[in-house]
Amino acid sequence: MLQSFGDLMFVVDEDGMILEHRSGNVLQINDHPSRTLHRKIQDLFPVEAGWKIIDGLHELREKNKVVQVEYSLPTLAGKSWYESRLIPIPNKQVIVFIRDITKYKQSEETIKIQLEQLAALRAIDLAITSGEDLSQTLSMILGHVRTYLNIDAASVLLLNPHNQRLEFAAGIGFRTSAMQHTHLNIGEGLAGQAVQKRKIVHIANLKNRKTALLRSPDFGKENFSVYYAIPLIVKGQVLGVFEIFHRSAFSSDQDWMNFLNTLAGQAAIAIDSAMMFKNLQQSNDELTLAYDKTIDGWSRALDFRDKETEDHTCRVTELTLRLAQRMNILDEELIHMRRGATLHDIGKVAMPDGILFKAAPLTEEEWGTMRLHPMIAAEILKPISYLSPALPIPRFHHEKWDGSGYPDGLTGEEIPLAARIFAFADVYDALTSDRPYRTAWSRDNALEYIRKNSGIHFDPKIVPVFIEMMTE
Repeated sequence: MLQSFGDLMFVVDEDGMILEHRSGNVLQINDHPSRTLHRKIQDLFPVEAGWKIIDGLHELREKNKVVQVEYSLPTLAGKSWYESRLIPIPNKQVIVFIRDITKYKQSEETIKIQLEQLAALRAIDLAITSGEDLSQTLSMILGHVRTYLNIDAASVLLLNPHNQRLEFAAGIGFRTSAMQHTHLNIGEGLAGQAVQKRKIVHIANLKNRKTALLRSPDFGKENFSVYYAIPLIVKGQVLGVFEIFHRSAFSSDQDWMNFLNTLAGQAAIAIDSAMMFKNLQQSNDELTLAYDKTIDGWSRALDFRDKETEDHTCRVTELTLRLAQRMNILDEELIHMRRGATLHDIGKVAMPDGILFKAAPLTEEEWGTMRLHPMIAAEILKPISYLSPALPIPRFHHEKWDGSGYPDGLTGEEIPLAARIFAFADVYDALTSDRPYRTAWSRDNALEYIRKNSGIHFDPKIVPVFIEMMTE
């Protein structure tokens, strides 16, 4: 098992022989007592990571340009991720920088999971509004429950309005048909208690409890241990119970519980729709609000990571919407512009800390990496179909009217209107905010800069509208 280590630097020959190193921690990588110099760099790491570095050296010899490889290593603290950057220098030598990117990979994984969950919620929402059969909708919901909550089995019991009994409606992951014969009165059994109390019933170890479930011989074959019963409530009316089962010890965190509650809410909406209740649109509006809160959460997470621009997103979003309203943009478009503005810098989650937080000017290579963040944003958001109308701002907010922007060098009205509007808010807020390398500009100086860059950076038709708005 390896010890985790900080940033390392080596100078090696083209075959990976270590000629020089710049860290006192090198020997701690694998607790090897021998000398580091005149050893192959790949020998300091487990085989899989060593081969990654060897492949990087081969690629560097073929292309003679900077090569970057990532790999994970088991450490005393768990699994850690590292990045090796191989840079060719004269005399057929190579500088190898190694840095810990575990926090970045963890953030990337968290956002990936949230995007997958959001896509699942959107798929369920579309199934509900498309009027699919209730059993099909419930089966799809249970499939998402099993996948994204990583549990063994789940079921939905519906409350029969005629006899007020809970009856099996759908299930997944069961080995027997025991659950399909469920008929419970309110207050009877664990599911009946969840309905009666209108709150979640959680049993951490079913095997230590005397319940009607365990008295059933067929159910005993399921060998379940962990249990959750979540009442399905819509408009104050209990429609049924959402049951979760796991066969081994299981501990849930707050994110897990939040997503469980969200999925339970979706199941309740599906049932409500199938029973022809009115005001389904209100429920959809609440779901949209949940989407937007998730988006706001991503934005806050980025602000927490980059303290230099903390609260920047909130300010530019508000300013963008003010300018768009002044230009008579339709309300339907304002919704997408708000989402796009909120997510405009989501691509920076993939930027290395050394670039994002660098106090000194960036090198040309570092600028090349930084200019990728609009395209990365588009790749992150593309799987979410309902965010497609919001993509113009994250994708094109660094384009300039005269074509000198990035990443595509679009000119004039080739740049989407939403991105052209957002550019005013983004630049104005940046200029009027304190940064480590300069103090904030005054409002008048910032507006003068925008006026001078009319037709260069900014759409000349929008410049007077923005200046009038900011000087009123």
